[in-house]
Amino acid sequence: MRMSKMFARTLRDVPNDADTRGYELLLRAGFIKQHASGIFSLLPLGYRSIQKIQKIIREEMDNIGAQEILMPVVNPGSIWKETGRYYSIDREMTRFKDRRDSDMCLAMTHEECATDLARFEIDSYKRLPLLVYQIQTKWRDDPRPRAGLIRVREFTMKDSYSFDKDYEGLRKVYKDHYDAYFRIYKKCGLPVVAVGSDSGMMGGKVSHEYMYLSSIGEDTIVTCSKCGYTANKQVAKFKKEYFSEEIKERTLVKTPGVKSIDNLCEYLKIEKRKTAKALFMVGTFIDDKTGKQEEKLVVGMIRGDFEVEENKLQNVVKANSLRPALDEEILKAKMVPGYGSPIDCDKNVVVVVDESVAYSNNLVCGANKENYHFINTNYGKDYSGIVSDIASAQKGFKCPECSGELSVSKGVEVGNIFQLGTRYSEEMNCYYQDENGKRHPVVMGSYGIGVGRLLACLCEEYNDDKGLKLPLPVAPYQIHLISLLKGTEADTVYEKLCNSGFEVLYDDRKETAGVKFADADLIGLPIRIILGNKTFSNGECEVKLRKSLEEVKVIKLEKICSELENLINNI
Repeated sequence: MRMSKMFARTLRDVPNDADTRGYELLLRAGFIKQHASGIFSLLPLGYRSIQKIQKIIREEMDNIGAQEILMPVVNPGSIWKETGRYYSIDREMTRFKDRRDSDMCLAMTHEECATDLARFEIDSYKRLPLLVYQIQTKWRDDPRPRAGLIRVREFTMKDSYSFDKDYEGLRKVYKDHYDAYFRIYKKCGLPVVAVGSDSGMMGGKVSHEYMYLSSIGEDTIVTCSKCGYTANKQVAKFKKEYFSEEIKERTLVKTPGVKSIDNLCEYLKIEKRKTAKALFMVGTFIDDKTGKQEEKLVVGMIRGDFEVEENKLQNVVKANSLRPALDEEILKAKMVPGYGSPIDCDKNVVVVVDESVAYSNNLVCGANKENYHFINTNYGKDYSGIVSDIASAQKGFKCPECSGELSVSKGVEVGNIFQLGTRYSEEMNCYYQDENGKRHPVVMGSYGIGVGRLLACLCEEYNDDKGLKLPLPVAPYQIHLISLLKGTEADTVYEKLCNSGFEVLYDDRKETAGVKFADADLIGLPIRIILGNKTFSNGECEVKLRKSLEEVKVIKLEKICSELENLINNI
């Protein structure tokens, strides 16, 4: 490709909205262009890198026996209504009516569409197992797009769907994906870890996320260096210590102006583990079949030395969303902000009690009376509720597996795999007939990789103060050919390289050497060839690697193809 003919241009100035280094360089190097919040075009350089990533993904998907298909981004609302997700998914899903007044939606993912295909293709156990995948556009109307291609509204995803007759088959194909994903990221050059995760709107009980650990990530990863335990903070567990003793009589004590746990402990001269605190949230509950919405007050009771993990709380009560409760909503439910607890609260309140409270005795909590607390309160005697783990794992807490010390780090999710089980097949009547003529629901899994997000994370990982340094397998071109010659003699070198099968970006522009070198640093192709007047007159050229620009190798032009082939093989 001649740079004089290239569609996109590089930028000297840092764009105002570039909130990460990788995003800044994708914009400045001319890989992408933003049209609206979370909506981008891939320009020629960016699209070439995306195509290379897709090639790696296709190779690995084909290797585990997957067949490539292509499903529509516009889905009939009817298939999403069958699973209830047409109503249960919030405003991230875009719904509309077609000219026939039929409900339609833009697919965020394709479980429904894949199951719709499978129920017409699968009738017998002889048709199983099956595995299909696609690389296709998705749309999620994310309220907070950020960091360029990392969090967008329109994006490209590889999503695959497995169909098996039993859970043994599902576990096998799940393991195939688990290993294939590591191979994909390794070939691309991105370091990742796999963590246990929340299945969320996808359903199923077993899922993993692949995380690129980075300070720009929005996910928090909890790990134990001693035994290797790793999980997303949304679902991470830790070893709790319970304090049980003989139950005492509840007593009302005056605590004037004491609303926080710290102040309460100081006032009563007690440890935080002797207290229980309430988190007040309002959950939105949507009927999967009718779309009817209802709001309920949700109270999460946690011991004073812990915090509530809102994702766990939301999953326990099966709410579609949670928001902080207003003071008037708390008061209406017969509880008092700052001094609140589920004791004698309204019966319509949903109460969830963390194990740390349920299995400890004689805790201090709010009395639902201004300036008063109760001492010696006990779950089961003074109030009831759903007992579950809703505590947030923190740095320094004990590992649930080995009691080692937990640590936390930030990460970007670049892939996920889910064991869906029969959640979709049962709802959509996707059944098969076994050897004895008995019908069973097909056992399913789904597996995704965000292609654009993968490129964005590679740009975060591989850069310096000059620009990008993408690895050879995913760089848009292998070679950046820079001509400092006044004539067109470099054209013959360019044509020779292209004819020999090398991928070459040729800077044939009438620009200064400084401009050409600055753009080469910014775009960051792995290999750089410089044709200068002195070396060219000697039948030679200079070769540099982007990762070590200070090292220069001079090679004969007559041997350039063999030298480059050896260099690429070594890289």
